[in-house]
Formats: sequence, structure tokens, C-alpha cells
Amino acid sequence: MSAVEATTHEPSTTPSVRKTPLNAVHRQMGAKMVEFNGWDMPVEYPASVGGIMVEHMAVRTGVGIFDVSHMGDIRLAGPQALAAVQHISMNDASRLAARQAQYSALLYPQGTFVDDVIVHRLGEDEYLLVINAGTREKDFSWVRENTRQFDCAVENLSDDFTQIAIQGPKAVNLLRKLTDADLGAVRFYWVTRGSISGLKNILIARTGYTAEDGFEIYVPADEGTSTRVWHEIQKAGKEFGVVPCGLGARNTLRLEGKLPLYGHEISDTINVWEAGLDRFCKMEKAEFIGRAALEKAKAAGVKRTLVGLEMTERGIARDGYKVQAADGREIGYVTSGSPAPFLKKNIALAYVPPEFAAVGSALQVEVRGRGVGAQVVPTPFYKRPKKTA
Repeated sequence: MSAVEATTHEPSTTPSVRKTPLNAVHRQMGAKMVEFNGWDMPVEYPASVGGIMVEHMAVRTGVGIFDVSHMGDIRLAGPQALAAVQHISMNDASRLAARQAQYSALLYPQGTFVDDVIVHRLGEDEYLLVINAGTREKDFSWVRENTRQFDCAVENLSDDFTQIAIQGPKAVNLLRKLTDADLGAVRFYWVTRGSISGLKNILIARTGYTAEDGFEIYVPADEGTSTRVWHEIQKAGKEFGVVPCGLGARNTLRLEGKLPLYGHEISDTINVWEAGLDRFCKMEKAEFIGRAALEKAKAAGVKRTLVGLEMTERGIARDGYKVQAADGREIGYVTSGSPAPFLKKNIALAYVPPEFAAVGSALQVEVRGRGVGAQVVPTPFYKRPKKTA
């Protein structure tokens, strides 16, 4: 879900820049801070602690922790909560058992994206939507306006939680030291509740945005509690080599796993078929916002599609760079691109016409005015091992 990429400009000093309850902790640790969607967030920690390469590899091979408290949370509860969720989202929430989650999206009537979300069914008539930081206010307004006809309460809980992501193959070992919850019984994209560091009834979700196994925990948002839990996670994770991670590693990790980022792979001008998210869009369910437009778009056929690129010549494909056919004609653009630390390759996601989307197609990316060789490759670039605790 969802999703995040760090910006590189200096943080703004305007009062509108928001801080998570862990902001002081990040600064004390010497993290490089940037403004991301109106939030003062760590992009990476000092080389002595991590750095993007070390942080990325820690998540792939051990465990890393992220402050993702800038993400938003919307609760829908009441007799018609399911009907409301079904109306505003493209996946089929009726398939969810209690304490199960699914990837989904909120769509405009034209079949393009308001945002991608993770829908959690917390109880019989209670759902939690986890939304992106940069679309918090827009998403809440959209959900509220489009569920007025249903008998359910809609609450913005975005500032109620400090959300900490514990990610990597050793995440389960770390979290077991801090909780009484039976984590082995929680499958990927399921949730539970338990005590964490003495705090009772904490929501624990086996979800994440790293293409790795891991958990996201939701603790009370006061600074003292949040700081204590963060430090206890670090202490418990020492034996597993836990590393604090910023937005930089979060972006390279999600790119290796082909996890979409709003404003890049998905937006209000990109539809579900173009983004290749067909498997999460359940056209067979009852009417939902965007369904009619998607039917028409599918019948008409897509004019562009999202592909994975691997650079075959020296050069890095960055966000927004032009994609060219082998003869130099401009045919598309890069949505996200960077070196892939674990794969040790330069990779990218890009929109191109379907006739250029076949695996093995030779393309070019314009890098500093020069066409640099690239090849369409299967995605996701990285798949984690199947075995989990």
C-alpha cells in the first residue's frame, strides 16, 4: 500500500510542516531530515548508523524499523460499514474475514486513482483504511462525501497513532520479544491485537511497504509513549542487527518489489488497467465508484502500460526521464527509478505503449541528453522467499 518516496530538497521552516511524535528522536540520532508531503521526515541515518544502502540491506537480510506515522487512518464503523467500503473501493471487502486486510484503491468516477489503500476488517462492522501521507485530507473528504448515504460513522484517526514498521526476515523474532500476541498465527495481510512494551490492546498488522515480511504496529501518538516504544524496539533488536531506516530505503525497497507510489505509478490521470492492478479490481462485485468507466476503458484497450526496466548500459533512470524506442523516438516516461541495492542493478518503472511492453524489448532512457540502453524485464524485480514464521 500505502506508499512513499523521499524528496531531496531542504526542509521548509514554515509552520505548515508537520512532525511525527518521533521527530526529536530522529534528530537526536543525526538523521538527514527532508520535507515530504508537508512532513519533516528522516530520509536516511548517518553512515555510522545506517545510510540508504545499509538500511536497505538490513531489511532484506535482517530487520529494519521505520517511522511511518505520517500515514493516515480512516475508520468506518456501523451497520452499513461494509456497504460503504464496497462502494468506495475497487477490491471486494466482503471476502475479508475479521482481522484480515487487503490491498485496494479509492477511484474517481473516471476510473483513476484517488489513492491506494490497505483495508483492514477489524470487526463485524468495523474497517480501517490506511492511506498515504500526501493525500490524507483529500482522502478523508472523499470517503466522507461518498459514504453519507450509508449508516456508518466515518472517523479520521490519522493523528491518533504512532505507526512503526518493523520489516525484514527477522522482524518476527524481534517483535516476539516485546509482545504477548501469537505472531506465528498471524499470516501476511492479517492483523491481531496484543500487548507491546506494556501497552495493552495494540493493533499489530502483518503488512508493510518493503516487499519483505514484517509488521506495522499502532501505538498511542503521545511523544513520551512513542519514544519509549521506539527505543525498546531498538534494544530488543540489537541481537538481530536492527537498523533504523528512512524514506530513502523505503523507496528503494518498494521499487524492487514494484509497489506503486501515488503521484508516480498511480495518480488521478492513470487508470487501473494502465497501472497493471487488475488483480485487485473486482469487476464482478456490485457497483462501485469508477466501475462503469473501467468497463469502457477495458473495451477500448490501453494505450500505455507500466513495465519494469533494467539498464543495460551505464546510467541511472530517474523519475520523469524520457523513455525512447531503440531508434530514439520518445515513447514514454520513467515513473520511478534508482539503483537497486539488493539486486545490484539500476532499475526503473515506466509507462510505454503496449507494443513496447514485451519482456526483452530493447529501449532507451534519456539520461543527460543521451539515450542509454535499457531492457524490459519481468516484475516484480524482487520476490521475497516464501517461508515465513
